Amino acid sequence: MAFRTFLSSLGVNAPEVTAVLESDEIRPGGTLRARVIVKGGGADVRIERISVQLVTRVEAAEPTEKSWDNPGVVAYQAISAFDLAAGAEREHGLAIEVPWETPITHALGRRMRGPRAAVRTILEIDNAVDRGDFDEIAVHALPAHDLFFDAYETLGFRFDEAAVKTGRVTGGRNQTSKFWQELEFFFPADYRLGPLAQLETVFIARPDSLDLITGPHGPYPFDYAGLTLDRCVAWLDDHCRTRWQN
Repeated sequence: MAFRTFLSSLGVNAPEVTAVLESDEIRPGGTLRARVIVKGGGADVRIERISVQLVTRVEAAEPTEKSWDNPGVVAYQAISAFDLAAGAEREHGLAIEVPWETPITHALGRRMRGPRAAVRTILEIDNAVDRGDFDEIAVHALPAHDLFFDAYETLGFRFDEAAVKTGRVTGGRNQTSKFWQELEFFFPADYRLGPLAQLETVFIARPDSLDLITGPHGPYPFDYAGLTLDRCVAWLDDHCRTRWQN
């Protein structure tokens, strides 16, 4: 039964739920903090559950490139059942640990084409569900991500778009998430692969390191300690010329 239909059958105004985020910018491995404010409607109700979810746009779940109606849940935290009196207001604080493999929406401080992320708040009463609060957020790249993005740009690669996919990526031996993100870059002209040739890249991040997968090759592990732009540029250039020009 739809949430609004359920409440209408009781002849009451709907309770309202809002998640107030401490920040709308996060990074993988960080903490998403929010205050959840619930305001009672025209009658006493039993709130069965409130779920606050970190969600991402998943390519296969949407009918078009721009739609974003069926997001994938990356992480969540739930507030258990409680009674809410008519007109009353309650506030709950929560913190969601952001997984290291959370798909990013921004790199080098810029929004990327394709990916989107949001915080979705769901209110449940007697098996009726209201998805009334939906706040888009920015998931910024880790410093190691940014170093590789910078290396791609230094070598003349041009970023095209990113997409989040479901399942296990080939070569993802350390993957723990059910989602993975594919980043597509056009090869620069001096690699002589044609103007439409693309390099597909996947990062699988952890607290101390990340794996880099390029097309069918990898994973290649990189520790965060000691990782520099010069090292990334040299490795990426040698890797691409070895794998795609010989």
